[in-house]
Amino acid sequence: MLYLAQVHKNEFLNQLQLRLLAREEAENMWSLIPEEALILLGKGKFLAENLLVLVELSPAGDIERLENATNWVLNLVKVYLSTGITPEFLQQEADRAEEWRQNLTLQNQDLARRSLELEARREQIQALEESLKRDKSGVQKEESASS
Repeated sequence: MLYLAQVHKNEFLNQLQLRLLAREEAENMWSLIPEEALILLGKGKFLAENLLVLVELSPAGDIERLENATNWVLNLVKVYLSTGITPEFLQQEADRAEEWRQNLTLQNQDLARRSLELEARREQIQALEESLKRDKSGVQKEESASS
């Protein structure tokens, strides 16, 4: 699993460690890690303190890949922040989408109601047609009988 982490120095062990900050849940969807999660890098790792890194961990928690996150962060700035996409903008868009969904649901319900009304009217018209046919044939029989 992919994580965004920050390099820190563990003074007690005199080693570098990673503080996990966020976890990739799905493509372009991350969640913050609220509790402090640390992973020792071990001796022999030379990274600048406070450096942001992307770290891929195995299911067992071993580091499989570690890379500087600078290009990744710059890409986020380029793709999202340079176009004015803010959390407020995204919330407004989510609200608009929800409003559209609700309007479509209401329209769909209205169409279904109208369809039922039309079907009921069609059945009434058919019943009237049948009634008229019966009345007409009854009138014709009466005329034939009286002649």
